[in-house]
Amino acid sequence: MSIRLVADPVECLCDFLREHPADAHKLMHQFLSLGRPLLLRTDLIDAYKALCQVADDRQRLSAIADCFHLCQEAVLNHAWVIFAFRRRVARWSYLRIHVETMGVEEVQVNEFLRFKEHLIAHQPEDAFMLEIDLAPFDREFFKLHEPDSIGRGVEFLNRRLSSHLFEAMGKRAEHVLEFLSVHRYRNQQLMLNDDIRDLQALRDALRIAMQLLSELPEDTPWEQTVHDLRSLGFEPGWGRDVERTRETMGLLLEILEAPSPDHLEAFLGRVPMIFSLAIISPHGYFGQSNVLGRPDTGGQVVYILDQVRALEQEMYDRLYAQGLDINPQIMVITRLIPDADGTTCDQRIEHIAGTRNARILRVPFHSASGERIRPWISRFEIWPYLERFANDAEREILAELGGRPDLIIGNYSDGNLVASLMSRRLGVTQCNIAHALEKTKYLYSDLYWKENEPQYHFSCQFTADLIAMNTADFIITSTYQEIAGTRENLGQYESYASFTMPGLYRVRQGIDVYDPKFNIVSPGADPEVYFSYTESDRRFAHLHDEIETLIYGDNEVIPSRGVLIDRDKPPIFTLARMDRIKNVTGLVEWYGRDQALRTAANLLIASGHIDPEDSEDEEERSQIKRMHELMDEYELDGQVRWIERQVDKERNSEIYRYVADRRGIFVQPALFEAFGLTVIEAMGCGLPTFATCYGGPAEIIEDGKSGFHIDPNHGELAAQRIARFLELCREENYHWEHVSQGGLERVNTRYTWRLYAERMMTLSRIYGFWKHVRGLKRIATRRHLDMFYALQFRPLAATLEQD
Repeated sequence: MSIRLVADPVECLCDFLREHPADAHKLMHQFLSLGRPLLLRTDLIDAYKALCQVADDRQRLSAIADCFHLCQEAVLNHAWVIFAFRRRVARWSYLRIHVETMGVEEVQVNEFLRFKEHLIAHQPEDAFMLEIDLAPFDREFFKLHEPDSIGRGVEFLNRRLSSHLFEAMGKRAEHVLEFLSVHRYRNQQLMLNDDIRDLQALRDALRIAMQLLSELPEDTPWEQTVHDLRSLGFEPGWGRDVERTRETMGLLLEILEAPSPDHLEAFLGRVPMIFSLAIISPHGYFGQSNVLGRPDTGGQVVYILDQVRALEQEMYDRLYAQGLDINPQIMVITRLIPDADGTTCDQRIEHIAGTRNARILRVPFHSASGERIRPWISRFEIWPYLERFANDAEREILAELGGRPDLIIGNYSDGNLVASLMSRRLGVTQCNIAHALEKTKYLYSDLYWKENEPQYHFSCQFTADLIAMNTADFIITSTYQEIAGTRENLGQYESYASFTMPGLYRVRQGIDVYDPKFNIVSPGADPEVYFSYTESDRRFAHLHDEIETLIYGDNEVIPSRGVLIDRDKPPIFTLARMDRIKNVTGLVEWYGRDQALRTAANLLIASGHIDPEDSEDEEERSQIKRMHELMDEYELDGQVRWIERQVDKERNSEIYRYVADRRGIFVQPALFEAFGLTVIEAMGCGLPTFATCYGGPAEIIEDGKSGFHIDPNHGELAAQRIARFLELCREENYHWEHVSQGGLERVNTRYTWRLYAERMMTLSRIYGFWKHVRGLKRIATRRHLDMFYALQFRPLAATLEQD
């Protein structure tokens, strides 16, 4: 059977332009008639379809249909059109077409960006502008090739490097031995001592030790073997008992004989090299109570606190299994806010509940003159303070931990930049976690950065992102989409591959998503809090009266708007910050317009403040006012209950279960959601969930099985889908149960903190190993980025402080 090769869509377009110039002119005219210099993929497809409706020969036009599904955007003026084709993830072609002659040529990305600058910012096409290109610094490093491999960097790195780890044994031997010999905890030497000086000596010692241990009972503790093993060159860290020690030594012998990625990963997972962590999260109100829902304070706080509990337990379990009675230390470094507004954010040290030894360390922001900054500051305006914060925090961390941490984990743009500054000075492995980068949230945020600068200061943020991404040893994401997007849309990180900020700088190659530093490690929800509504013995029944008042009580009792008249209707519940991206007002508008949905269910909203004057955040105040407008416009006060943000996670979890008791649903309507912790929480409580198709929820939810995807850009269709589900549930009781059970199974098998912590600890060891053995330190890149930081970021941040 012959295989038909699929024609390249871009080549098809070139052929069409040459062979059918009249139709090509009509097509270009159709695009020009839209009267805009920038056209998105959807604009191009809609214009193409409109032309097909009136074309004499639709067959000829159909030949190029596929090419516009590959085209992400077009830039055009009266003479030229440049199409940007995304052939596959992060692999682009740019075609420039002359509108009159239909002449076509492929251009480089910098030409495409220069054309954008000329049209939007009216820069002369030959004007000089700083151009950033980090590609030359990456030539010596291994890269992935297939889109399906993106986000599995450590697997690739292990396969690629372990295959020739001990080729030309002498070249790498000293590095491997040094790696095994450098581990110590304070004054205690671990793994190997100076008696083992080369690989042959290590092999010989391992064979003798294995023979010695084989003659002892498996449960013989390390303490009874320490004298003999130390005389062979071995120190504590191999195992708590004979069985564990023999397993660890056996893995190393296997690696020395014939390295394999599986054996290498298993062995490194046991090496005692992570005793303390520093987790950086400067912005917002970081605390354990009374903070959720405040400006810049939401899922990231929940994520980090749950992350800390899981990581501490995993660190403790691994150290214990290796025979070390060491209490690991985790410090969460955040900002101390003197005007704490009733929170604990003005306390320097706070123990983290549910942990042995983890704590929050708060360090204040200082102005250039040394004055302590008292009020909360938006995450968009903290850039001038971060370098001073990093210096102060470093001194505090060293004092608290009694030395440098073994791993620094940054969070979001500000935390990642601080992690970059600190890891450089301390020589510590750096991990980045973005959560939700701003660049893809706002259309053309880079191109129109000057217009956004007064409110968002993207010049600082995108510069900080570029620096931190490229200095990180490894980057953790919650989903594949976060890195590489979908067939139709760019990923958050992919959007930093090339872009321009007219008048500031142009990025020819910023980040490569095929870099093996990217790894997908999905978080979960706290299983002690977010569990199924059917587990009645575990339920927080003492909160039910309080929840009843929240949902059905009088507006005079608690800050709220609306009273639900028909209590028999199932609730549609949403819980989110009150900002534009979370799109709570969008959900209210969908509900208000859809009579069938209003008839089928009530709407319960927990978000923001009721009075806009109670908010310190400009965007939140705007959204609150919009909420009141929608409530008035659609006369929703008898069908919508709007309560203020809820900051108690035990109560929130019981609200999910309370809604599930009444056969309600959860809706997450965000325009974009990087991951979606509330989606995990709701599903983990057994509540059928409808969530945005943009971002993490598209991967979390198996559409129609464990929940449902909705498109926030098509609210009418989203409302109809929700209404149809509720109608089916009324007709067939098992339908609600089926989706509820599907969500529970999905969370319990894929999204748990135990799996997360295991993977994080393994990744940190593997990247630390390869960084040491293969010299994956990217020193040249770091020097280049130091210059970029000094000459670009610092002046931008300083200007912001002066303003």
